[in-house]
Amino acid sequence: MATLSTTRVWRNCNLATMQAGDEPYGIVEDAALVVEGERIAWTGLRVELPERYASASHEGLAGRWITPGLIDCHTHLVYAGQRADEFEQRQQGRSYADIARAGGGILATVRATRGADEDSLLQGTLARLAALRREGVTTVEIKSGYGLDLATELRMLRVARNAAGTSGMHIVTTFLGAHALPEEYRGRADDYIDFVCDEVLPVVAHERLADAVDVFCENIGFGLQQTERVLAAARDHRLPVKLHAEQLSNMGGTALGARYGALSADHLEYLDVSGVEALARSGGVAVLLPGAFYFLRETQRPPVAALRENGVPIAIASDCNPGSSPFASMQLMLNMACVLFGLTPEEALAGATRNAAQALGLEAEVGTLAVGKRADFVVWNVEHPAQLAAQFGPNPCYRVVARGDTLI
Repeated sequence: MATLSTTRVWRNCNLATMQAGDEPYGIVEDAALVVEGERIAWTGLRVELPERYASASHEGLAGRWITPGLIDCHTHLVYAGQRADEFEQRQQGRSYADIARAGGGILATVRATRGADEDSLLQGTLARLAALRREGVTTVEIKSGYGLDLATELRMLRVARNAAGTSGMHIVTTFLGAHALPEEYRGRADDYIDFVCDEVLPVVAHERLADAVDVFCENIGFGLQQTERVLAAARDHRLPVKLHAEQLSNMGGTALGARYGALSADHLEYLDVSGVEALARSGGVAVLLPGAFYFLRETQRPPVAALRENGVPIAIASDCNPGSSPFASMQLMLNMACVLFGLTPEEALAGATRNAAQALGLEAEVGTLAVGKRADFVVWNVEHPAQLAAQFGPNPCYRVVARGDTLI
């Protein structure tokens, strides 16, 4: 049980609770927030702060803003190597798909990652997490998928798990064995799916290394039947699912994922109305990845208007990876989501807090400033939360708190 010695009061602040309601951003001005242990114990107007907290530790914030900790719900942070050469090739006219089919793309990172030991992968991952943390991120999803063999996939997932303790951040891990077809299975995609479902996934599940399972359902990834086999195997192991879907073409991956109760469908540039409606019926989240859209110079925008009209929660994430979105910055994603996809600043911030939590199945724990939720929040040097999306440059992050402990 928390005592006054483990209770901390943050006062003289403004709250953007991000709770859904009539008030934009869930704003409470001239407010206070109380943390007991790892949980939020009270929020409200400063003048209404209960007398029982008078003797607790207080920190005045001089009118700064507090938001929930940002959540990056789609990343590929564990990898080795870099792919600047591919960026150069694309600037010379080659497409992302052409580079991938020639053995570059994901497979280039697979070769580098297979050759890296656990410590070097951990150090690279921690550096990327530190960049995200400096900008207010407290929860991160990390996918495997640059191993495509048993040993490396397990190594990646162990690194992601181990990074949580060192970084102080909450890490959610996702098994993405069906990310690309490895070179040793060239021309044998069905055999590789057998390997993923029958040999790798059972070990991942037994060792409890993954919180969910993902598939790259795309014309340069895996088809609908292959994708469904992985989703069914995940269900057999009682693991929730999500999909990379409709990024480069409309294959119907989102609708398929909806049938399996997918937590989210991610990318979605080519999603059609029937896919939107399927996602709405299933209660899944649309995760938009503006960094990849920008870096690959895509022109087909995700159907934001249709998602809004159908009440589909919209999340945003960095998709941080070495090839198609080399950005460890959720502040930049907030701006890109507005400028490139037409989200409002409030929608963008909801997409990096409340809706991102739902995309990870963590909405009961994080994503809003509410009593009983984990004390993950950020203190910002801004005059209004809209600034977090409207500008990019000097970092306005003043404090980062996770589970009640100050990380920055």
